[in-house]
Amino acid sequence: MSKKGGKQTETGRKVHVPCKRAKVEASCPSSPMNYDSPDRVFESLIFPIEQEKFFKEYWEQKPLLIQRDDPSVAAYYQSLFQLMDLKELSSQGLYYGRDVNICRCVNGKKKVLNKDGKVNYMLLKRDFDQKKGTIQFHQPQRFKDELWRIQEKLECYFGSLVGSNVYITPPGSQGLPPHYDDVEVFILQLEGEKHWRLYKPTVHLAREYNVESEDRIGNPTHEFILKPGDLLYFPRGTIHQADTPLGGSYSTHVTISTYQNNSWGDFLLDAIPGLVFDTAKEDVDLRTSIPRQLLMQVDIADSTRRLSSFLRSLADRLENTKELRSSDMKKDFIMNRLPPFLGNSSDPLAPGGKLPKLDSKIRLQFKDHAIITVEPDQDSSDELRKEMVYVYHSLKNRRERHMMGNEDDDASEEGISETHGLRFPLSHMDALKQIWRSATVDVKKLSLKSDAEKENLVLSLWAECLIEVI
Repeated sequence: MSKKGGKQTETGRKVHVPCKRAKVEASCPSSPMNYDSPDRVFESLIFPIEQEKFFKEYWEQKPLLIQRDDPSVAAYYQSLFQLMDLKELSSQGLYYGRDVNICRCVNGKKKVLNKDGKVNYMLLKRDFDQKKGTIQFHQPQRFKDELWRIQEKLECYFGSLVGSNVYITPPGSQGLPPHYDDVEVFILQLEGEKHWRLYKPTVHLAREYNVESEDRIGNPTHEFILKPGDLLYFPRGTIHQADTPLGGSYSTHVTISTYQNNSWGDFLLDAIPGLVFDTAKEDVDLRTSIPRQLLMQVDIADSTRRLSSFLRSLADRLENTKELRSSDMKKDFIMNRLPPFLGNSSDPLAPGGKLPKLDSKIRLQFKDHAIITVEPDQDSSDELRKEMVYVYHSLKNRRERHMMGNEDDDASEEGISETHGLRFPLSHMDALKQIWRSATVDVKKLSLKSDAEKENLVLSLWAECLIEVI
């Protein structure tokens, strides 16, 4: 997942605009999803399996098949995406490669049938019917509101990016060869039936995608037919292949995926540099030079013993550290995730309601969409940059760019990407923690020295729609 840097909005910006927060439409009566909270969304997704049982017995361990004979769930799943949706979307300007792939598994290999440029629906449908190609539609949540709604809540639930792809396969055909992925996978069967075979992983909890040959994977550990309304989960690294049976209609399913590069190893890679940097300020041993010609040596046994000693010291320090800096993973998540789902209105969020003042009581909004980090001052050109508190949020993220990397970002051609957020002096950290940790806060009780600082802080947060006056 690409990491994007950029500019922050200025502190203390005064914006007086009526609130344009759209109403969220009521759920369809037949919808099996409960949108009261991220927790309820996931609970309804895996129903009737309880969350505790799921994470204890299945998550990162083994596949879970939920077969539902429920017409209302099947009808709701079908509404998430259908083949006919592609006809309308193609008229809006879809492109091969970026938005759509069409492919077929031939002799254990993936054969890509893409054309160049824009997708013509009639030609796409002809390749689907005549060449038996599987249509892979990338990130449908960019266009389908219900998938946006589901995935935004799941990103809040997991604290990790959640992408999706739709696969539409004609009868008697298979789109992809046996392979495994680097993501946790939830498959929702939308239309028709799909024949699935799962195999024992060759790489548990894999960190990359890989195709496996038939002669290496052995016999399936699981084999079944998915029908509309059914759900399948399997961990990253699970080898799988799927085909649409002959004699029936085409199959449509959506794959919802998460936890790419979101392991303890990734977190260590992100957090350890900051820990070493902070420790070296106080530990002179970490500031001593490495031995002469160390970088040129083949045998570095003596140096590895020294490194082991340093790592043990870092571990001791870590146990007494209350806060661990992890700016890159946090920023990557908040900068690239979906904005909040607020209904059918495409209007951006704008601040509204009462202006916060010294005698106001406030509360945080969209807590799941904002983070606090401590970083060197990005606006300073000095060699010794002082640390500042940054509040980043995803309220102004563009849904149409979700999970598209740099491919759908015009600004990226110039190396520019925007980060939405605010910058404060380090002295504001305790006050920000008060706001984040409390249900409501009296502005006058914020942990800042002056009343002016208190008012400026809450006005800055209000202008970004992060707080409201109650």
